[in-house]
Amino acid sequence: MSDFTITHRSGIAEYRLMRPDSRNSLTFEMYQAIQDLCEHPGEAGVVVLTAEGDKAFASGTDISNFKNFQSAQDAINYEAMIGRTIDAVQKSSVPVIASLHGIVAGGGAAIAAAADVRLATPDTRFGMPIARTLGNCLSLANLNRLVHLLGESRTRYLMLTAEFLEMKSLTASGFVSEVLETAALCDQRARDLAAQMTTLAPLTISATRDGLARLAKQSVPEDIDLIQRCYLSDDFSEGVDAFFAKRKANWSGQ
Repeated sequence: MSDFTITHRSGIAEYRLMRPDSRNSLTFEMYQAIQDLCEHPGEAGVVVLTAEGDKAFASGTDISNFKNFQSAQDAINYEAMIGRTIDAVQKSSVPVIASLHGIVAGGGAAIAAAADVRLATPDTRFGMPIARTLGNCLSLANLNRLVHLLGESRTRYLMLTAEFLEMKSLTASGFVSEVLETAALCDQRARDLAAQMTTLAPLTISATRDGLARLAKQSVPEDIDLIQRCYLSDDFSEGVDAFFAKRKANWSGQ
């Protein structure tokens, strides 16, 4: 089975994550495919992001991708790749709708945060638990995006406690626009909204999205030193080892 599928139908492109056994953890190829689709949607007027399985929309990057990290450049290249994917979602020439359910974490959470519209199920839990799992860090661009969407207080809670935000916080902040009872209903509502969008004035849609992007834009400081601090640390190696050993990481702060 493919790790993802892309279907084009009636002006809608649907990208579906197809790794339910790994809670739809994302490979580098899956990130690249999302980037390519959002940069080149073809005849599609809307992109819809969905996921197979009932446990997770996406649990983050497949941890096996980190086992060969050895240098600062590996970390910088990884964050740059993630940045390109997230930017492609946010700057897509057409609207992007994310249909969320279950766990939405790490890279999956960053992708969801970059979408134009987010729908979810009652069991949706949104998190960036990297302080508990890997000991890496977010790029400032992704951190800034969370602050813009969730507010600084919720972002601090999210990042500093490694806890997940549940539906009450996600709807109160406006992060989630609609709540559907099941993943199947959520996916169908996303497709229905996409179909509706394809009937609306395209220049109004594009001008609104571009205008909102300009209003949200601000200079993001350099973050290479922060990326190197985390990805080159003993703690990051320990986080990866602990994940595969299925044990709690023993953080040293080094």
